[in-house]
Amino acid sequence: MNHPERIEPQPGQESVWDYPRPPRLEKSPKQIKIIFNDIAIANSSNTYRILETSHPPVYYIPPEDIKTEYLYSASSQRSFCEWKGFAGYYDLVVGEKKVANAGWYYAQPAENFEAIKNYVAFYPSKMDACYVDGELVTAQVGNFYGGWITQDIVRPFKGSAGSWGW
Repeated sequence: MNHPERIEPQPGQESVWDYPRPPRLEKSPKQIKIIFNDIAIANSSNTYRILETSHPPVYYIPPEDIKTEYLYSASSQRSFCEWKGFAGYYDLVVGEKKVANAGWYYAQPAENFEAIKNYVAFYPSKMDACYVDGELVTAQVGNFYGGWITQDIVRPFKGSAGSWGW
């Protein structure tokens, strides 16, 4: 099985191949903004990001910085992460526009991830726009991954075209 070669990051960039496994949780001072159906449903500079080998960062937003009146936990979707634990999912409804399983959260995360308890991570692919410090995010490819790709994150990413079956 051929793996793509790691691209060397330039100054100010990060390679996803330098991220750890198991993943690392870190506080992020960057301004995170999410738009859905012309509404800023989240706006925060008090987030965490999770960094894991071969994945773009995933941002977790505190509930107080989300317009939670648009979130519905009626989703029956559940998943399990060997590092973080069991995740629940939210559907998002703004006006007449709805998206199922728009974001996920950990009500009882594993000890190393206790800081993100009930924080919500959104799939950028399901939103109208997501921003990191004003930069429009590109979504990580695939329905499973929720990575946020910006110019300072160097590929190849898990789930990318030609990504050796991931």
